[in-house]
Amino acid sequence: MKELFPKQHVMGFGFSLLLTVVALAVVKFDMSLNMAFGVLLVTALAQATVQLVLFMHIGESEDKKTLYTTILYSVFVGVVTIIGTLFAMIWGYN
Repeated sequence: MKELFPKQHVMGFGFSLLLTVVALAVVKFDMSLNMAFGVLLVTALAQATVQLVLFMHIGESEDKKTLYTTILYSVFVGVVTIIGTLFAMIWGYN
C-alpha cells in the first residue's frame, strides 16, 4: 500500500501551494520594487524546478541532451516573445 501513495507528488503540490502563497504575499504586502522582484524571481524559479522535477520527471529520461535542448529552446521562445511584446508596447506598432 505504501508504494501506491504518491508521496512525492503530494509534497510537490504542497510546495507549489506554498510558493504561490509567498508570491501572493508579495502582492498583498507593499514591498519595495527591488525586493518584490527578487522574491518573485526566486519563487518563479523554484516553482519551475518543482514542476519540471516532480511532475514532468525531467531527471528520469535516458535522452537528456534532447530534453535540455527542448527546455532551452522553450526558454528562448519565451524570452523572445516577452521582449517582442515589450518592444511593441513601449515603442508602438506602426
